[in-house]
Amino acid sequence: MVSAQSSNLGKTYSLLMVKSFLIWTFTLAVCLLVVGFPLVVLMATVGCLLSIVLQSVMPVSAVLLVAGALIMFNVMAVAIAAGVLTLKGVHPSDVKWLSWLHGEAEQAQTTVYAACPLTCDIKL
Repeated sequence: MVSAQSSNLGKTYSLLMVKSFLIWTFTLAVCLLVVGFPLVVLMATVGCLLSIVLQSVMPVSAVLLVAGALIMFNVMAVAIAAGVLTLKGVHPSDVKWLSWLHGEAEQAQTTVYAACPLTCDIKL
């Protein structure tokens, strides 16, 4: 009975780790595409220049090699960062700026109309 419970607990823990890793992978990929757009433009520029330089050395596969290397670099960076965050035990629900990920709406300020400071305090 005890070994069945510990086995079930281990499966639950590993499932939570996989879930956390997948959520971190998704979140970091979205952040790379949205927030890191200048970085993506810089990598594309460097990739174009590198493929032009490599074209003289290996004319058939220079563009394929550079494009594959850049894509693999991005995928590995996201996977390694997600793995490190998962192994450190940081869950995405613990991070304050990820409120959009788990559906918590930020508190909106109440609307103050332009005429309100002039007319709201008037008692009839």
